[in-house]
Amino acid sequence: MNKNKVAVAMSGGVDSSVCAYLLKEQGYEVIGITMQIFDDASGESKAKEGSCSTEAVQDARLVAKNLGIPHYVVNLKHCFNEKVIKYFISEYLSGKTPNPCIVCNKYLKFTELLKEAFKLDAFYLATGHYARVEYDDALSRYILKKSVDSDKDQSYVLYGLTQQQLEHVLFPLGSYTKKEIRQIAQKIGLSVSDKPDSQEICFIDTNYRDFLYKKAPDKIKEGPFIDTNGKVIGKHKGIPFYTIGQRKGLGISAGKPLYVVDIDAENNAVVLGDEKDLYTKEFVASQTNWVSIDTPCEKFNANVKIRYNFIEKPAEIIPLNGDTVKVIFENPQKAVTPGQSAVFYKGDVVLGGGVIQRRCLPEKSF
Repeated sequence: MNKNKVAVAMSGGVDSSVCAYLLKEQGYEVIGITMQIFDDASGESKAKEGSCSTEAVQDARLVAKNLGIPHYVVNLKHCFNEKVIKYFISEYLSGKTPNPCIVCNKYLKFTELLKEAFKLDAFYLATGHYARVEYDDALSRYILKKSVDSDKDQSYVLYGLTQQQLEHVLFPLGSYTKKEIRQIAQKIGLSVSDKPDSQEICFIDTNYRDFLYKKAPDKIKEGPFIDTNGKVIGKHKGIPFYTIGQRKGLGISAGKPLYVVDIDAENNAVVLGDEKDLYTKEFVASQTNWVSIDTPCEKFNANVKIRYNFIEKPAEIIPLNGDTVKVIFENPQKAVTPGQSAVFYKGDVVLGGGVIQRRCLPEKSF
């Protein structure tokens, strides 16, 4: 492989486009590579930045032409369906709230797309993520770090990267702010300089509930709303339509605000309670990946982020059996949600992370 050759994952958006430009300016031999993950004719998605739709592919191709670099399109539809969409549906049907971007990064961008980069003789795959990778000589390993732009930091969705992958990954935007990236795009006259950031799940056109009902109508069944004492207080439309912390759209009147505090998939029940019932200090996470440190054998302290927009909080991390850990916050936190990822930080370094499996709650009757 050519160590000066970089394949840039181009989505047709401003971030990946400027990523390609910056690397070319640094003297790399740059090629553009875009994932095609579904047919627009399927009706599953509109064109959005990062969605790899036909319009996104066209935007990426135009940017590549303007930058004077080759551009390739890679068909990963089958892998995307098997690894991301099926996972997304399965998690919701089991009462969890998944993060498909993390799974897409793990199995598509930094596995399948990296393989495609190697086929093109590139040593590196670069993306427009706001994060940083450094090599620590003292530790003899690569370190994943937060972006300098705290508002755009995307290290949370990258905790699944391995040392082998980090050796071949570049994140040029990690040392820039989003404002600076847009200014660069405007300065060099990129056609996508004003293109808005995508805020939604790339493969969903309307909302995730409609998507789930379309994909698995026979597996979504009505069931009971119960209170924290186990009393039936209403009927829900199907557990995939609810998530921990939800207050709106319950369709039930109780004379006070009610929140989804638990989902019992085994009994097809949704538990409603007061806001105070959403708080817990402890939870268990599994499927852990330790990106910047060796697998820990002893308990340690770290800051923990339990969803993308969550402000990390101090906690104790206790290794259990296999790839499982118990997390104990210093103070109770609201809406710890099974299916979401917990990511562990020491300063601006991502230590690792895992998927939340269950909250550890006081003894309950439901």
